[in-house]
Amino acid sequence: MKYYNITVNGVAYSVSVEETAAGAASVAAAPAAPVAPKAAPAPAAAPKAAAGAAGAVAVKAPMPGNILDVKVAAGASVKAGDVLVILEAMKMENEIVAPQDGTVASINVNKGDTVNSGDVLVSMN
Repeated sequence: MKYYNITVNGVAYSVSVEETAAGAASVAAAPAAPVAPKAAPAPAAAPKAAAGAAGAVAVKAPMPGNILDVKVAAGASVKAGDVLVILEAMKMENEIVAPQDGTVASINVNKGDTVNSGDVLVSMN
């Protein structure tokens, strides 16, 4: 049996994979024990990323692009699925949404900023 940590939509899961006699893999997820995702090292040239430590949940850019609009303010109460930021990537507007209910702790980007994949856009409590 082999054990892996898999991250899906920002939530880490511990997964075990067992090979059967026929060589096919059988997968069983452990639903009760999510694993904390490993934090990516902050780029040295991006001091805004350090401000993401203010909140317990970091909402990161899924791809590189430009910030077209910031839809929330620090201290705002949001529900899961509420739009936080509009990110333009490859001439498409992508809505970056709140992963859970909470309060916006900090906004780490401004309209017009360029971000890389994995940059912290918003932190939430």
